[in-house]
Amino acid sequence: MKDEKYRVAIYSPGMVGFGHIRRNASIAQALSCSALQPVIVMIAEARQAGALPVPEGVDTVTLPALRKEADGRCKPRYLDVSNPELIRLRARVIRSAMNVFEPDVLIVDHLPRGAACELDRVLEHLRRHGKTRCVLGLRDVLQDPQTVHSTWSEQGSLNTIQDYYDAVWIYGDPAVYDPIHEYRLPDRVAAKVHYTGYLDQRPRLQFVGAQVADILASLPPGRLAVCVVGGGHDGAALAEAFLRADLPPGTTGVVVMGLYMPRTTRRCLRRIAERRPLVKLLDFVPEPAPLINRADRVIAMGGYNTLCEVLSFEKHALIVPRVNPKPEQLIRAERMRDLGLIDMLHPDNLSPQAITEWLARDLGPPPPSRSRIDFGGLNCIPGMLAALLEVAAGAGPPAGTAIVS
Repeated sequence: MKDEKYRVAIYSPGMVGFGHIRRNASIAQALSCSALQPVIVMIAEARQAGALPVPEGVDTVTLPALRKEADGRCKPRYLDVSNPELIRLRARVIRSAMNVFEPDVLIVDHLPRGAACELDRVLEHLRRHGKTRCVLGLRDVLQDPQTVHSTWSEQGSLNTIQDYYDAVWIYGDPAVYDPIHEYRLPDRVAAKVHYTGYLDQRPRLQFVGAQVADILASLPPGRLAVCVVGGGHDGAALAEAFLRADLPPGTTGVVVMGLYMPRTTRRCLRRIAERRPLVKLLDFVPEPAPLINRADRVIAMGGYNTLCEVLSFEKHALIVPRVNPKPEQLIRAERMRDLGLIDMLHPDNLSPQAITEWLARDLGPPPPSRSRIDFGGLNCIPGMLAALLEVAAGAGPPAGTAIVS
């Protein structure tokens, strides 16, 4: 018998960047602040979980880290063990957490079967022995349609969604990108889809820690241009181009390199930054939302969370999307550009001069992003959770009722 509060587990596969866990941290915050006030456990890679702030009242079960290779294979990021050993270790940690925590709802981010199919036995067990509702949470753009079709077919993802998931939440607005149409999802999967709207990043300002507060306090008055490159593993070209660009008079620049940027790249960028006194180079910022909020201009890659940040704060942004090995960021950036919400620069055309020219342009008033597309995801998700639990959105579990999973 469990306590009276509903229990929610949220899984982040990790592997590349911080998008999954940042997205899940925002969702955890929204659920914690809702009338349901569930007990929440996030399942995430250890160094990611330790690097990012999470809402009060939320705790984390940590996993050893994986790295996704260019060919799509997963390998240990830090441990000197074989691939199968690491996957078995992660899978056992996840199964143990599910057995002890007994969540009423499991929200899985992005991968229906988890990284390297590590959720297969968990999903089967939950469906066979428990009453846990399972939700697949997806960003707006997964990849190009051909890649999604081939990958999901090879991995059996559509069958997994049909057999084990009660709902699919898409964190986007179908007026921007409609995965049901774009990916021609079969009826049995499309029937489970609910669009939440994009996830407004402004509530994350509550996570401002001492490090970010000190950074903001150290910046001189005047205009601020911020360059962010996600996890940083492939952000060297953009960071270097920004460092070498000429800033407009009265403008300070900040570059956030990211936790996964290679050490040799960091050393190279630091040497360049030594000759650029108007640019501040940061290794990693656990919560970038305050920097984005303070910025007048943002130069960034095109990941889901980054686009949500610049659009939530309605900033002038130049997006230089990743185009290889997959065009996810390019597709998203092109859609937002066509709506007039961002400027886009193809990475083939990236140069210090291109950034200099964009920074010097008069871009007019900030784009009215929040009035153009649906940003109500964090307001919508608690109600969707309540619907899964078959309770009123404004009420928690009845007093004295035991929740059995």
